[in-house]
Amino acid sequence: MSMPYYVSPEQMIKDKADYARKGISRGRSVIVIQYVDGILFVAENPSRALHKISEIYDRIAFAAVGKYNEFENLRQAGVRYADLRGYSYDRVDVTARSLANAYAQTLGTVFTEAPKPYEVEIVVAEVGPTSEEDQLYRLTFDGSVADEHGFVAMGGSADTIVAELKEAWREGLSLEDAMALAVKFLGKAGTTNGGPPRELKANELEVAVLDRNRPRRRFKRLVGERLTEVLSELAE
Repeated sequence: MSMPYYVSPEQMIKDKADYARKGISRGRSVIVIQYVDGILFVAENPSRALHKISEIYDRIAFAAVGKYNEFENLRQAGVRYADLRGYSYDRVDVTARSLANAYAQTLGTVFTEAPKPYEVEIVVAEVGPTSEEDQLYRLTFDGSVADEHGFVAMGGSADTIVAELKEAWREGLSLEDAMALAVKFLGKAGTTNGGPPRELKANELEVAVLDRNRPRRRFKRLVGERLTEVLSELAE
């Protein structure tokens, strides 16, 4: 009689975590940075149809790296959650904190109970009336939540980017300065053997902002001529 196959819980959790980290590390990075008028999202993403950055609700946006179909399912679930909560109660009751808690429960349940964890890492951001009231929540594949301030980087080169942002980021950055940092570090992250940074073009980037000065719906994408214009100003 064959012996049943046994894996200790500790080893199973470790294997799942390693599997998820490897999947996420293959993705191109996303940077989220607070600036004086809101929150900037910059992703290296040549696709015009498959978005890594999306609006969830009036003041809330979502950014993700990893397996597209998995984080797209999470995005859609977040939109449904926000719409239902806003309709049932009030629009101001839809917050990044409540959404992050809901995502944490989903990711944690999948990680512990499903055979394969989600290969995703996400940020839920909410812009407030002032920069002190902005909220950034980073969620990992196992449902862990981190309350961040200033900036977040996700994806394959996240550790390197975070180390450089710690040195370069400061309170009160203009949109142009925040954009310059994001594009610079995304370009450096894609190099090998210490080569020169890549020059990322507008068609290789996905960029959006949560602008606290916009009426009600704060989310706006920077695309086309506007994005090209901003990148041209940075190059000067």
